[in-house]
Formats: sequence, structure tokens, C-alpha cells
Amino acid sequence: MQQKNGQNLINWVIFVILSIIWGSSFILMKEGMKTLSAYQVASLRIFSAGAILVPVAVKNLRKVDRKDIPYTILSGLLGSFFPAYLFCIAETKLDSSIAGILNALTPLFTVVLGVAFFGLKPSIWKWVGILMGLAGLVLMIVSGSRDISFNNISYAGFILLATIFYGLNVNMVSKRLNHIPSITLAAIAFSTLIIPALAILGFTGYFSLDWSRDMVYSTTASGVLGIFGTAIASILFYMLMKRAGALFASMVTYGIPFIALAWGYLAGEQITTAQLLCLGLILAGVYVARR
Repeated sequence: MQQKNGQNLINWVIFVILSIIWGSSFILMKEGMKTLSAYQVASLRIFSAGAILVPVAVKNLRKVDRKDIPYTILSGLLGSFFPAYLFCIAETKLDSSIAGILNALTPLFTVVLGVAFFGLKPSIWKWVGILMGLAGLVLMIVSGSRDISFNNISYAGFILLATIFYGLNVNMVSKRLNHIPSITLAAIAFSTLIIPALAILGFTGYFSLDWSRDMVYSTTASGVLGIFGTAIASILFYMLMKRAGALFASMVTYGIPFIALAWGYLAGEQITTAQLLCLGLILAGVYVARR
């Protein structure tokens, strides 16, 4: 029993760390796009994630079965490459409140796609937990944002597509790549994405831009986003998926509101009772689904 409790504690610690990292990623995206385009920020994110993991990929490539390589590359595309561009494009026009709601559809798509294509058989309590968390998130955003803008709502499709990719990747990794060490999986997946990321940077004229203080700042923000928000976060995510299952790992998106509220508090914003109640509902949903 003590060993099981210890394992659960580690899972929750990873959950919280991932929530902090990904909850802060939206700020870095915004900072990067102050000077650079959405495509350039996303490309720098992918490039920096791949570059820092190249030594690990070179060291461990021979340890991976050849039949697993295509799935590993596909995992990098579905779990990071395509979503990185989709989120950056959406963030250029979409209200952040709407983006937050749509991002939290990841657990729902994980279950729906898992049932449809991967033989997943979730219990009724997992469905209840997912819907509780989603309801808490929507209520918190609505109660805290009196002027949610639905302008450019068509851009919501980019985030919706990204969450579908997330759901596919979570199920695929859980079924096909669960035997590969987390750091090896992330390293090989991202290393193969360096070349397309560099190609997009060249195509968008990044290397011919004038280097100013603002450009250095945006490039640094994008690099930090790649190293922490993609490389390190993906390793932790794969680790959590193997330890606690695909559904619990996907519910990390429900942890983002806690981080958003913390950033708001540090910025001097007032936390309301309604927001705290909604956060409690989100946490209860995660707990129910985990049980």
C-alpha cells in the first residue's frame, strides 16, 4: 500500500510540473510573436527542442527497433510539430479564453479516439471525471471573463485540430511505443524534425531579418519554449503516460487554469470565490477519472 501511495504521489508531482510548464507556454508564445511570425516561433520551438536532444538520439538510436522508428517520427509530428504551428497561428487571432476551453478538449478526444480506433474501454467514472473537469474549466473562464470575444472564431479550428492530434498521439504512444524509454522516444522524435523546422525558418525569411534587441528577445523566448515547453515537457509527459495511463496524462490540460490563475494573482489580479469553486470542480474531475 505504501509503495502504491508513493507511486501515486510521484504521478501527481509530474502532473503538477507539466501543468506549470505548459501553463506558462502560452506566455512564451505571445512574447515570441511580438517580433516574429507564428511560423517562425513554432519553428524555433521545434528546432531548439530537437537540437538539445540530438546527443541522446545519436546515443540511443541503435537501441530502438527499426519497426518502431516510423511510429516515433509520427509521434513527434502529431504530438508536437503540427500542434506547435496550429497553436501559434490560432493565438494570432483567437481570444485566450476560447483557446483555454478548446485546449481542454484533449482528454475528451483521447477517450473518443481511443474507443473508436484503439480498443479503449473507459469506465463510466472516467467519462464523469472528464466532463466534470471540462465543466469546471468552462465555468471558470466564463465567470472570470466578462467580455469573451468570439471574433475570428474560425481560428478555433486550428486548436481543435491540435487537440485531435494530441488525442491520436497519446493513444498511439500508449499502444505502440510504451516499451521505449521516454527520453529516447522524445529525442528521436524531435531530432528528425530539425530539418523541416530549419526549412520553414528559411522559407519565412528568418535568417535575413535584422537582429535587434526585440528579435533577440523573441528568439530567446521561442528557444526557452522549445527546450522546456516541448523537449523536457514531452519527456515528462511520456513518462507520466507510462506510469499512470493515457487518460490521466492527457488531463494535464486541466491543470493549466491553476497556472493561469497563479500568473494573474502575481500580476495583481483578484481571485474570486467562483474561480476557486471551479478549480475545485476541475481537481475533483481529475481525481474521479484517475480513480
